[in-house]
Amino acid sequence: MNSQNLLVELLTEELPPKALRKLAAAFAEGIERSLCRQNLATEASCATVFATPRRLAIHLTAVLAQAPEQPVSQKLMPVQVGLDAQGQATPALLKKLAALGAEATVVPQLRQIREGKSNVLFLDRTQPGESLADGLQIALNEVVQQLPIPRVMAYQLADGWQNVHFVRPVHGLLVLHGDAIIPIQAFGLVASSMTQGHRFEAKTEHLMIGHADHYEARLQTDGAVIPHFDRRYELIWHELQATAASLDLRVIEDTALLDEVTALAERPNILVGSFPAEFLQVPAECLILTMKANQKYFPLVDAAGQLANRFLIVANITPTDATNIITGNERVVRSRLADAQFFFEQDRKTTLASRLPGLDKVIYHHQLGSQGERIAYLCRLAQAFATQLGNDALAKQAKQAASLAKADLLTDMVGEFPELQGIMGRYYAQYEGISDAIAFAIEDHYKPRFAGDELPRNLVGVCVALADKLETLVSMFSIGLTSSGDKDPYGLRRHALGTIRILIEKNLPLSLDELLATTIAILGDPVTSHVRPVSPQLASQLQEFFFDRLAYNLREQGYRPQEIEAVLNLRPQHLYDIPKRLAAVRAFAALPEAASLAAANKRVSNILKKSNNADMSLQLANLREPAEITLYQVLSAIEKEVDAAFSNGDYVNALQKLAALKEPTDHFFDQVLVNCEDLLLRQTRLALLAKLQAAMNRVADIACLAG
Repeated sequence: MNSQNLLVELLTEELPPKALRKLAAAFAEGIERSLCRQNLATEASCATVFATPRRLAIHLTAVLAQAPEQPVSQKLMPVQVGLDAQGQATPALLKKLAALGAEATVVPQLRQIREGKSNVLFLDRTQPGESLADGLQIALNEVVQQLPIPRVMAYQLADGWQNVHFVRPVHGLLVLHGDAIIPIQAFGLVASSMTQGHRFEAKTEHLMIGHADHYEARLQTDGAVIPHFDRRYELIWHELQATAASLDLRVIEDTALLDEVTALAERPNILVGSFPAEFLQVPAECLILTMKANQKYFPLVDAAGQLANRFLIVANITPTDATNIITGNERVVRSRLADAQFFFEQDRKTTLASRLPGLDKVIYHHQLGSQGERIAYLCRLAQAFATQLGNDALAKQAKQAASLAKADLLTDMVGEFPELQGIMGRYYAQYEGISDAIAFAIEDHYKPRFAGDELPRNLVGVCVALADKLETLVSMFSIGLTSSGDKDPYGLRRHALGTIRILIEKNLPLSLDELLATTIAILGDPVTSHVRPVSPQLASQLQEFFFDRLAYNLREQGYRPQEIEAVLNLRPQHLYDIPKRLAAVRAFAALPEAASLAAANKRVSNILKKSNNADMSLQLANLREPAEITLYQVLSAIEKEVDAAFSNGDYVNALQKLAALKEPTDHFFDQVLVNCEDLLLRQTRLALLAKLQAAMNRVADIACLAG
């Protein structure tokens, strides 16, 4: 078979930068998957993905010009319909064979297969493989329809009649199999070997690619384009760091911004800009966000982490003199920073507390009322949690922080940059002379905002953060708004995981069931016109939601499913000790007795589930067999030790004590019939098993460790 490397490129107008990486991956994967399915490529074929602001492309090795023949089996008809009494083909069979392009001479070779109550005739033959031209046309048509396009454009083809819907207008289609053009069609274009390089810096307007393997090198040398996205990404990041180091500064790393500028530049060039130092009086977060969000600049900081009045520009051209580019960007950023400075100065003229009445006009949710009404609940919740954690002083601070937590939503700065909510509240609070404990809580009550984000810095922030997250969860669940599949518009999974992280990593002695009960009770109390419609089932629904998120998070941390199930099956309400329980389960699983005890515990659980006997009192005098008496004695001897270790939080020791139960438990099941005829004896033995199960499952449900 003729095997060559394949190149497919779509040349377009500028693609949406934030979607480029995803579009390129989907384009390449779609082409490769379709060709593999048609036997034109195999799993051994290696794909290289290319993506620039104006192109999506794939280079795929070892692609066949013609797929190999494939054996096919065609079901024809029942034997009694296709053959007469003498075994000759009936007219119906001959007609069917003719329709399939087969001669009557194949009748003796037809296979008979039993299906149900009758035999069926099958025609076996080989089918020619798909040609690359036909297979690739199918692949391209499929992938064009399935690309994850954020917003589809409609444009008119050159004929002036046809409209096409795609992410951006397509101006070129390049398809090479080795050095041969595969003349497929798309978007009113016929494939060729021509492409285009950089809009301004390519050596020629049109580049001819002589071979599929020459694509990348030809674009780089004559087209002034680095077509490989990841290589361009690495080059930009390396140059950013090197340029910053030459200024004795450090670039603020931002992978999302780096992704975006990589998708904006075909031939990146790093330039240095600056702005007046007077703007540094504005909070650094405002300046950084202005430079990143509006201008795609990379801010710089000094060795102490303080923002410098210099920034890096990723340009898409490399002129001999870049002065005009730099001064133009500096002029634009000055006006942007002047706006930020104006917002900051204007906002400080109004106190946070004086903004609170305005929150009554800000809708939280049409079924849940305004942000002003929500604040009333947050204050009560934060105060209740602080009372559980500390004293009246902490409760007073938590209430004040909660009352001011959302005030910055009405500031000009947050109106311009919603990402700064909380952060600006902290700055304005400090400017007013409010204590750092409350100011930091205003900022930190949103934390953690994302996976890996830091947690609130102090207990005041912890209380307000818990109030904010639990109020959101209970309120949204109460009106039937939950997450499903990949949809979570209210960030409920994030709020649940944030609550979990705070409880665990801050080692808080707050139980989940009490937190939920407190939240539900307060939200159901009619202090505002919008009382949350809480129901008795709400607590159990939220419990399941929390433990589902916790299990997911633990899997992400590398814990085994059996370990997670063993711990979470008991639904421990103090989440801070879950890591200790998991560590104990892992240590227990390494014991030689673990497998036998886990299997025994599983057997005990199954027996007790089927017993349906409410009266299971245990009296030693009612036990008869030596094996059950021995088990009772060993269990009684270690029970106190297990309880003591558990009470001290020594979960490893609590589980390891169970090793002494292996031998008596094995003997019990070998020599004792639990469900005997004697009712009193059966109840006593079931009670013994219940006592055994309770001892085994103090730390975790070790039955989950059974194979």
